[in-house]
Amino acid sequence: MSGAREAVRGEASLRMFFALWPGSETRTRIAAAAQAIACGASARLVPAENYHLTIAFVGEVPEQQLPVLQQIGANLGAASCAIRFDAYEYWPKPEVVVAAAREIPAPLENCWRALHQNLANHGIALDPKRLRPHVTLARKVAQAPVLTPIGKFAWCASDFCLMRSSAGGAQPVYTVLDTWPLLDEGENSSKSP
Repeated sequence: MSGAREAVRGEASLRMFFALWPGSETRTRIAAAAQAIACGASARLVPAENYHLTIAFVGEVPEQQLPVLQQIGANLGAASCAIRFDAYEYWPKPEVVVAAAREIPAPLENCWRALHQNLANHGIALDPKRLRPHVTLARKVAQAPVLTPIGKFAWCASDFCLMRSSAGGAQPVYTVLDTWPLLDEGENSSKSP
C-alpha cells in the first residue's frame, strides 16, 4: 500500500500514528511551558491529556492493518533517550505554537529512521521530510505571538506508542493502542523487522 493515508472505501479505517507519550511528570513540565505563552483570544491550548511527540504519522489505514502496525512497533528495538525542549516556535501554516527540541538526540533520530524504514518495508510508504521533535502547545494561533524564552525542560523517553486519533469535537481524542519499551543504551537495539 503506497498511500497509507488513503484507506479503501467502504472499509473501517483508523487514523494512526506512532508517538512518544509523556508520563505525568513530563506532562506537568509541558503544561507549565504552555501556560507561559500568550497566543491571543482565538488560540486554544492543547489539553494536557493530548500532549505527545509524533514519530511517524501513518494516517488512515484499514482496520485489518492494525496487526501489521503492532508488529512493526514490537520489532523496532529503539533506544531510550532524553529530549531537551529549549525553544518555543510558531508555525504559521498549521497555526500552532510548539515546544521544540532544536537538538535531536541520536537515539531519537535512529528510532525515526528505523520506524519509517520498517513502515516502508511493509508497504506503508510515508513521505518524511525530516524529524522536528516538538510538542504542540496551542492551536488556532492566527497571528505570530511574541514568544519569550522557554523554561527549558527534558523528557526522558523510555517507551513509545501506537496511537489512534479520533474526532472528538473541538479537540481530537488520542487513544493508546499499544506501548513498547525503548531499550537502555547497553541493550541490543537491532531487532529484525
